Amino acid sequence: MTKITFIGAGSTVFAKNMMGDIWGYPELADATICLMDIDPKRLRQSEQVSRHVIKALGINPTVECATDRREALRGADYVVCMIQVGGYEPATVIDFEIPKKYGLRQTIGDTLGIGGIMRGLRTIPVLIDIAKDMEALCPEALLINYANPMCMNQWALSRATDIRTVGLCHSVQGTAHELARDIDIPYDDINYLAAGINHMAFYLKFEHRATGEDLYPRLRRVYDEGRVPPTNRVRYEMLRRLGYFVTESSEHFSEYVPWFIKDGDADLIDRFNIPLDEYLERCKAGIISWQLLEKAEAEGRIPSEDEIMDALRDVHPMNKAGTVRSITNLNQVWRSVEYGSLIIHSMETGAPCTIYGNVPNDNIIDNLPAGCCVEAPCLVDSNGVQPTRIGAIPPHLAALMRTNVNVQSLTVEAALSGKREHIYHAAMLDPHTAAELTLDEIWSMVDELIEAHGDFLPEYV
Repeated sequence: MTKITFIGAGSTVFAKNMMGDIWGYPELADATICLMDIDPKRLRQSEQVSRHVIKALGINPTVECATDRREALRGADYVVCMIQVGGYEPATVIDFEIPKKYGLRQTIGDTLGIGGIMRGLRTIPVLIDIAKDMEALCPEALLINYANPMCMNQWALSRATDIRTVGLCHSVQGTAHELARDIDIPYDDINYLAAGINHMAFYLKFEHRATGEDLYPRLRRVYDEGRVPPTNRVRYEMLRRLGYFVTESSEHFSEYVPWFIKDGDADLIDRFNIPLDEYLERCKAGIISWQLLEKAEAEGRIPSEDEIMDALRDVHPMNKAGTVRSITNLNQVWRSVEYGSLIIHSMETGAPCTIYGNVPNDNIIDNLPAGCCVEAPCLVDSNGVQPTRIGAIPPHLAALMRTNVNVQSLTVEAALSGKREHIYHAAMLDPHTAAELTLDEIWSMVDELIEAHGDFLPEYV
C-alpha cells in the first residue's frame, strides 16, 4: 500500500488540492495519506477537509494524522513538504517591517531579496532535519518539496543529504495558461520549453502545437496594442527588453531585479502596478478566511462567498477572488495544475509524464553554475525523476539568473556553514537590496533581522 506523508498539512487548501489530485487517479484511490502538522487545530481542519474529498470521490482510502514528524514519516513512500517556518507572525511580518524601516520595500519576499534570504535561513535547517529523519525511517522515499525559497532549499538539500528530492512550483504551467488567454489560443494547443532557475525561468520556445508557429510575435502584439493585463506589466516589459517571457508573476519578478521598486518613486510603482506588501495582505486574507472557516465548520457548513467577501472588505483587492475560491470550493474536487500527483502516479504505474522540476544542475544548463538548483523539464516514470539536458541558454538570460544564483549560493553557504558573514554577503549581492541601501544600512538591517528572528534561526559564528 502506497503511503504519502504531507509535512505541513495545516496548509489546508493546498493539502485539499493534493489529496484530490492523488486520490483522483484510480491506481492511487486506496493510497494512505498521513497528514502531519505541528498545529493540532489546523491539522484537524485538514483532516475534516479530507473527508469532504473522500466523499466527493466516492473512495475509501486511509487517512492518518500526526503531530509527531517521525511517526508520520515512518514507512512513507513519498513525502510532500509544504511548510512555512515561523508563519505569518512573527516571521513574515519581521521580514517586511524591518527592511521597510530602511526604505527597502518588497512584494512577496519568499524567494530572493532580504525576505527570501531570511526565509531560507529559517527553512533550510528544518528541511535538513526532515531529510535526516527520512534517512532513518524511509530512506527510499522521494521528498517532493513545495516550500520556498525553492532554489535555496533544494540546493541545500542536495549538499546536505542523499535523500531523493525534487522541488515543485506551478509557475511554468500557470504562466503558460495566462499567456494562452492573452493570445486567445487554447492552452492544449500550445507547446513550450522553459528553463532557468525557479521564478526566473524563461520560455525558450513558445509555439503552436499543430502548426509549429512561433507564438512570440503574438505575445509582442499584446504589448504593442496596449492589451497587457494590469497585473502583468513587469513581465511584458521584460519581454520587450529581453526577447523572452519569464515564468513567474510580475509581483515576484519585480523584487528580483533593481529596476522596478525604487523608494520614493511612486510614479514608477504606479506605472508598473507593483503591489508592495502583497504577501502580507495575502496572509491577512488567509487568516481572516480560516477564522471564518473555523466558525462555519463548528456550525456544520462552509462559509459563503458573500460572507468571505464582506470579511475581506479592507484586504488588498487582488487577493480577494483567489481567497474566496479557495475557501468556498473546499467541498469541490477537481484536478489542480500541481505536478506532485503526476510524479507519484508515474513512479507507481510506470506511465511516463513530463513535469518541470527543480533539481541540481548536473550537466543540465551549461552556462549556469554546476550544482546550483535549476528548473527544467523532467521525464518521470518508474525510474523516478529524470531531468532533461538543455545545454546553453541565451547568454543574457543566464547572466540575469546568475545575479540571483549568487544570492542563493551565499545563503546556502551561511545555512550549512553557520558563518554569519555570508548572510551579510548574500544581502550585499542581492540586486534589489544593493540598489536601495548602503553597505552600512545592509549590515545594520541584517543584524536587526537576525536578532528579531531569535530562536527561528540557529546560532551563527
